Amino acid sequence: MPNRKGLFANLGSDLPAGLVVFLVALPLCLGIALSSGAPLFSGVIAGIVGGIVVGFLSGSHTSVSGPAAGLTVIVLNAITDLGAFDLFLTAVFLAGAIQVGLGVAKAGVIGYYFPTSVIKGMLAGIGIILIIKQIPYAFGVADTSTLLEYAPFVNDLDAVLSLKLLLTNVIEYGSLIVALMSLGILLLWEKPMIQQNKVLKLLPGALVAVLASIGLNKFFKFFVEGLYITTEDKVKLPEISGFSSLVDQLMFLNPSGFLNAEVWMVAITIGIIASLETLLSLEAADKIDPYKRISPPNRELFAQGVGNMVNGMIGGLPVTAVIVRSSANVSSGAKSKMSAVFHGLLLLLSVLIIPNLLNLIPLASLAAILLLVGYKLAKISLFKTMYKLGWDQFLPFFATILGIILFDLLKGIGIGMAIGVVYILMRNYKNAYFYKETKDLDSEVYHIVLSEEVSFLNKGALISALNKIPNDSKVIIDGSNSKVIDYDVLEVIENFRTNALERSIEVETIDIQSVVTKSLH
Repeated sequence: MPNRKGLFANLGSDLPAGLVVFLVALPLCLGIALSSGAPLFSGVIAGIVGGIVVGFLSGSHTSVSGPAAGLTVIVLNAITDLGAFDLFLTAVFLAGAIQVGLGVAKAGVIGYYFPTSVIKGMLAGIGIILIIKQIPYAFGVADTSTLLEYAPFVNDLDAVLSLKLLLTNVIEYGSLIVALMSLGILLLWEKPMIQQNKVLKLLPGALVAVLASIGLNKFFKFFVEGLYITTEDKVKLPEISGFSSLVDQLMFLNPSGFLNAEVWMVAITIGIIASLETLLSLEAADKIDPYKRISPPNRELFAQGVGNMVNGMIGGLPVTAVIVRSSANVSSGAKSKMSAVFHGLLLLLSVLIIPNLLNLIPLASLAAILLLVGYKLAKISLFKTMYKLGWDQFLPFFATILGIILFDLLKGIGIGMAIGVVYILMRNYKNAYFYKETKDLDSEVYHIVLSEEVSFLNKGALISALNKIPNDSKVIIDGSNSKVIDYDVLEVIENFRTNALERSIEVETIDIQSVVTKSLH
């Protein structure tokens, strides 16, 4: 279990994790800015603010914030429609203020009412999209016009099918070799022979892969010039010589936008969509947290709002909680939110101190890191597991993935939710459901009696009830009256059982497993 005595109690785990997240976040910040039609540095600013400001204010131990791929089309259209980037920044500031208001109004509970199948479908869909977007970089396609030709940043079927043209028209063998070598190092670093080595396990595999790619490219330069990866296929950051130079790179909002109706419409759109994406990503990050901690959603909305207000004032893109960064954070062993803060500090220091060194990194090596992150989000074993859970779990899961790939994030989630609601309505047609909690104060034993039909709609109430159970007590979860218990509710119970060990809570369940067995038959 992580040490909760202070923010700096887990630095031995959080610092290496923050380094890995930094390596993952850097290309994402630049790529999302590029696809949004915004200045590249605005993506880096958003990453810094998402790490330091949002990371410090957030109550999540695992979630990491930054510019979000799910907002790229919205941002691109907003900048085009408003006609000026400073007006767009005003909209970002107002969107942040809206999120602060939602957090204060305690609107974060809406995230509890999304089924697990849709959330896991969102994760897998983002993983597949991430793979699709990074394949061109692995082949050495980094020129803006060429990249947009082979992998457009709008999720449609043509974007997927056009990848086959890379095999016939564009292959930079130097980039391909670097990508394959980086993937090999990353996979090797997960093997027991490395993880059991006291010295090597301290080095993040992503860092080793990046350094090796720089070294290999230097070798190409002097000995195999035809394979050398040029500046066009490497990281490009502006050179900043000091504080005044940094200020010169910042952009500021236009106060006249506060009276512009179009700016307000953009602000409302970004505020709502960014909040929804944050809540879904937050719950997804909690699901992959090995300690099954539950993040406070209202505090997260407040933190995101403050972060977006800061971005609007200094030239950053809007940020949300991002599952790609969060997944890399968890898989790298982070134990507290200090890893997110540290990754933001690294982004800031990197552009201040070592922009020349960062500009040596081949994009193909960073693509390899993201390809592996994408695969971990969309493993084949995940599809098999969801299929075994039944059609009521698999169909919303798979439909969410298809919707995200062919359309966009929100449409994919909407399709998955619609199918999930159909299954719930079909169940509720036969069985009404309700939730009841009883409490025996004298013996300090808390009874939670589940209803006849327990669906994901009851998940928020159950989480709230379990969170109220005091430490050093006993709780009995009684399913003897239940005919159907949704998989989402079972997951909440199992997560609580895991977290209860740290709180010295004894958990007893009655007839839960028998209900599951009957429902499967």
